Amino acid sequence: MNPPLATLPSLTETAMPVLAPHAVHDLRGRAIDELQYPPLSALVIAGIPGAGKSTALRRFFGTTADGEGPAAGPEGSVVLDSQQARNRWRHRLDWLPYPLWRPVVHIAHFAGIRAALRDTEGPVVIHDCATFGWARRLISRWAFGYGRELHVILLDVPPTVARAGQHARGRRSHRITFTLHCFRWRRLMERLRAGGTMRPVPESLVIVDRSNINEMSRVSFAP
Repeated sequence: MNPPLATLPSLTETAMPVLAPHAVHDLRGRAIDELQYPPLSALVIAGIPGAGKSTALRRFFGTTADGEGPAAGPEGSVVLDSQQARNRWRHRLDWLPYPLWRPVVHIAHFAGIRAALRDTEGPVVIHDCATFGWARRLISRWAFGYGRELHVILLDVPPTVARAGQHARGRRSHRITFTLHCFRWRRLMERLRAGGTMRPVPESLVIVDRSNINEMSRVSFAP
């Protein structure tokens, strides 16, 4: 089982200082100090609900849990977390049960992704589960259309740990929805283990666990 973020022993004896991903890299169980991407990257941080995507965005890019719009990260990056759209629409729709206005949040989040990929001069960092093909295709199409390389970080944690992460932040996915995410994630991991890759194919694909995230000092963008 993957331990919670920020509670892991040091792995510095086997640390890999810097990696500029260019293919499929399975870093689970290894220490990495820095991941370095090109300056016009579209970087997707992916994982099932509760995996720790938002926590990773806060750690490496300075986002906040109460932000209501795309965040300005280091090196000119723009960071989009679906929580930002939820926070923004909560003022108008919080009187309704969240499942009824979740589609509004998804539409607003993806509209923000497209606008950022189109208008931002620097890198764009995107929060996504990566378990729905339509979402992957949209992001890939937009990234390619606006002259960006698509890179993906897959944060792989067991479902029990992801559930605990949801409880810790006071948010729970519907049981059926969460089960569907886990099923599709497991299929993706099995495909990668068999030597395949994601569809559409990104420029690079990095698989990490919480130990990697805890040990890593930064995610950067350099020429």
